[in-house]
Amino acid sequence: MITFLLNQDIREEEHVSPNMTVLNYLRTHVKKTGTKEGCGSGDCGACTVVLGELVDGKLQYRSVNSCLTFVSSLHGKQLITVEDLQNANKQLHPVQQAMVEYHGSQCGYCTPGFIMSMFALSKNKPAADKEDVMEALAGNLCRCTGYRPIVDAALSLSQEEQLMDQFAELERQTVAKLSKINLSNATLKFEGQYGFSPTSGDELANLLLTHPDARMVAGGTDLALEVTQFHRPIDKLINVGLVSDMKILTETESSIEIGANLPISDCYATLKKYYPDFGELLHRFASLQVRNQGTIGGNVANASPIGDSPPLLIALNAQIVLRRGNDRRTMPLEDYFISYKVTAQQPSEFIEKIIVPKPVIGSQFRAYKLSKRLDDDISAVCGAFTIALSDDGKVADARIAFGGMAAVPKRAANCEAALVGQKWNLETVKTAMAALSDDFEPLSDFRASKEYRALTAANMLHRFYLEQQSNGQIETRVTAYV
Repeated sequence: MITFLLNQDIREEEHVSPNMTVLNYLRTHVKKTGTKEGCGSGDCGACTVVLGELVDGKLQYRSVNSCLTFVSSLHGKQLITVEDLQNANKQLHPVQQAMVEYHGSQCGYCTPGFIMSMFALSKNKPAADKEDVMEALAGNLCRCTGYRPIVDAALSLSQEEQLMDQFAELERQTVAKLSKINLSNATLKFEGQYGFSPTSGDELANLLLTHPDARMVAGGTDLALEVTQFHRPIDKLINVGLVSDMKILTETESSIEIGANLPISDCYATLKKYYPDFGELLHRFASLQVRNQGTIGGNVANASPIGDSPPLLIALNAQIVLRRGNDRRTMPLEDYFISYKVTAQQPSEFIEKIIVPKPVIGSQFRAYKLSKRLDDDISAVCGAFTIALSDDGKVADARIAFGGMAAVPKRAANCEAALVGQKWNLETVKTAMAALSDDFEPLSDFRASKEYRALTAANMLHRFYLEQQSNGQIETRVTAYV
């Protein structure tokens, strides 16, 4: 059984399909139809809802795509929908009123999603500036109103203190209700389907030993589509959202250790501190709704050739810790990928954490993302470069990796070999650019032709050199090209 708050009402569900999304639960079980399905794949934000959860005893709000979120993810949380925003006197919430006053809606289909993203922003960043607003709304698409009045409505809400509404007034009661929910032993059963929600790495390890065929889900950006788009039910589903000891980030003198279950939103500040380009890429990683649930561990385990984080992690010589039962093994992340969607992960094994080395003196790191849109888009090519120079101006070490150029995220071994031991100059760089043709034979698809991919990958290395020569003064390193 799972237990959660629907606004302020305690809900208990036991015989609901683990394959049911929050969107379908709201529309079919609760008859709350304000939340809309636009794309059904987490791209448009029309289905955005807000989840409240306890973090260190305090209530934290996150916007999420309900079309990608399985109902088991609700356990121990508060679910807030657009219907819940008006108060007991049927007065519009300040966010809703702002949309009215600034004429931010026409057909209205996308409006509930925008309002919920704005609501979460008003709770998390009351003094939001335009950059905050654009980040919060980047995952919401409007097909008829245009964005200026919507942005204006969001900016009108900016103030030094949090908006006083019924949620602020009832915060203590909400915290008390959530605190009483027993997070352990949450299981859903429905017509031969099982949904498990472990609360620790040990529970997860034991579940996978018992059910090696179970599928794990955090953000669900790909896994949920198997159910919603391809209509392939998942008989055994493990929601890892409550595995708290894998939602931590720790630093040692030489590395950053990221729990595989830590949401991408919570990795951003630390990775940006040490690697500005990594932080900038995460800022452009899908949408805020996706980053609020998706994890770097999931992005790696998905083994997509166009996943954004693996090329960067490979270029940084990151390692992963794999766990099976009580046994753990550590391997270079680059060795994890074997072939398309095939990894070194064994049955009942899972990624426990990712270890990212901290920068060392004398090396430079850059990353570039090529996509058709600036926000909320998948890479056509993603390139990452770590170059270390010796005192005599030669390349002492080079780690170069690409996504979108092969069946797996992959290092450019021939390109690296053309650089190491050579003078760091334009002639060497051009030789290394040519060597990329020996490393990759990219495919053509709807995102880019093979010729375009090959050319832009080589140009990324050229740009890295130019930036290094100009002390990094060339702007917009993580770039989207139309």
